[in-house]
Amino acid sequence: MSSESGGRPGSPDSGWVDDQVHPGVRVAAAWTWRLLIIGAGLLVLGKIFLRFQEVFVPVAIAILLAALLEPLVRWLARHHVPRSVGVLTAVVLTLAVIAAGLSFVVQQLISGIPRMSGDVANSIAKLRTWLEDGPFNLDSASLRQGTNQVISWLQSHEATIATGAIDTATVVTKLATAALLTVFLLIFFLYDGRRIWSFVTRLVPIAHREHLRGAGDAGFHTLQSYVRATVLVALLDAVGIGIGLAILRVPMVLPLTALIFLGAFIPIVGSVAAGSIAVLIALATQGWVTALLVVVVLIVVMQVEGHVLQPFLMGRSVKLHPVAVIIVIAAGIMVAGIVGGLLAVPTLAFVNTAVSYRRPPGDPIGSGELVDEPVALDPDPPRAE
Repeated sequence: MSSESGGRPGSPDSGWVDDQVHPGVRVAAAWTWRLLIIGAGLLVLGKIFLRFQEVFVPVAIAILLAALLEPLVRWLARHHVPRSVGVLTAVVLTLAVIAAGLSFVVQQLISGIPRMSGDVANSIAKLRTWLEDGPFNLDSASLRQGTNQVISWLQSHEATIATGAIDTATVVTKLATAALLTVFLLIFFLYDGRRIWSFVTRLVPIAHREHLRGAGDAGFHTLQSYVRATVLVALLDAVGIGIGLAILRVPMVLPLTALIFLGAFIPIVGSVAAGSIAVLIALATQGWVTALLVVVVLIVVMQVEGHVLQPFLMGRSVKLHPVAVIIVIAAGIMVAGIVGGLLAVPTLAFVNTAVSYRRPPGDPIGSGELVDEPVALDPDPPRAE
């Protein structure tokens, strides 16, 4: 009797339900349609971002800069500096540093690229000689024809390569509208960010409003920690690798250092890409021994960054798994290019903290000043008896 009932579809012991659908299939189907809806929602959000990126990108950059400069504004306020004066001081100093850095890097590129093209031509000639006389014993006529074409192209395009940096600066100048919008938003985010956030959250039902405000505050604290740590890590990476490049006499040390600094804002991917450019320049101008030494410098600095700097500066609150970082950076680059890769990780850090936020019972959120340290999140808050 029991054996018969155990084998019938629909019996409790059979693992089947009355409509002949296994519970595992039901669970898989439930997860599938939910994941499809989430994926469709993310796709729609990505398309909306691309459609209005002229607005969303300045907003996102202004939020990141506000997270970086907010501690300076609060420090000035604690020293009896009016908040409006503190905000303007922080913004003006930031713009001055960015403008001076860009001008210096562009100047170095304009003067350094023509000189480097001569080193590249010499390296190509040495490589051609080695291929002819070395173990490969390649045909000298074909090699000479190909290398002569490359060298003549470099020599004839020195002016074009050098003015390419000027063209890049011209393109940056054409983005003045986005820059002005970013500065405008940054000033108001620093001066009146809390009231703006309170106004935006009024769109949420009252029952969930305070929780959303608390989650937003926690996410912003995490964003502050992430931005500060990223700037410090990028600066230390650039200084360490720049010193190594200077010791090895690699051309255009300062532009490469600036490129490494900017690349560090895109974790893992940006550092590898910027370091690869430094290796290629070292290979083309100084030979394979110098290029190999540059690789060693990069590996040492990246190991110090990954095992010492990031754990010490970021801590647990913004610790993200490398797999998640790679996936979200790839998705950001696919959606919005380099800007998407730049904004992907801080967005993930913010969302990760905001989603996992749990408000302590009876704790009013949204009434106090933001603090420098990230909010400590209790995964299992005490329950009322």
